[in-house]
Amino acid sequence: MKKVLVLGATSAMAQATVRLLAARGASLYLVGRNAERLEAVAQDARTRGSTKVATEALDLDDLAQHEALVERATVALGGLDGALLAHGILGNQEASQRAYAEAEKVFRTNFLSAVSLLTPLANRFEAQKAGTLVVISSVAGDRGRQSNYIYGASKGALSVYLQGLRNRLARSGVAVVTVKPGFVDTPMTADMKKNALFASPEQVARGILRAADKRRNEVYLPGFWRLIMFIIRSIPEGIFKRLKL
Repeated sequence: MKKVLVLGATSAMAQATVRLLAARGASLYLVGRNAERLEAVAQDARTRGSTKVATEALDLDDLAQHEALVERATVALGGLDGALLAHGILGNQEASQRAYAEAEKVFRTNFLSAVSLLTPLANRFEAQKAGTLVVISSVAGDRGRQSNYIYGASKGALSVYLQGLRNRLARSGVAVVTVKPGFVDTPMTADMKKNALFASPEQVARGILRAADKRRNEVYLPGFWRLIMFIIRSIPEGIFKRLKL
């Protein structure tokens, strides 16, 4: 990926990935809510070797702006051959259980906004018969658990959507890479007690670029989460209902 649109560019995993892309000399169009933080990420990318960096402050929950955003990014970079969707929210499970409006916020950011962005991106890449779409989902989408099933459902829906999109775009030479991180030490997980299962954003970023370079279909990061989630998916429902997960 040489001309890359990065959505949610101020998130920890996106920033770590931007640093690696910049070291490769990639041109970048960085999008996030906070203009000041965006500019700091952009300046760091320039220092590390990015040939061209542009930024745009935008709330990605504003779905009506997405098609024009993709057009602006394409014009600014002189084309696009890659996109990284790294925005998302964890939400609050208890609040979402009490009020649909809270659950809707999680779905709007994690699923609906991703679909809204991927629609023009997929159409553009399909027409040019080239490109790589990298989307951060989550292991939480592999099975609904009482502790985070709202977040998990939003990511599960995203993962299924990406499966279909990948199937559609395969004949056009477009890669759709689903990234499923486990626990990552970021501001989103600041309130969680850390343990050996937590990865650093830098570790995940290296895995993201490896997967993009190899045009992988789906990758768990770190890789041991593939086995963990296989085991969790394999637990019979009757037993699973009695577990505190």
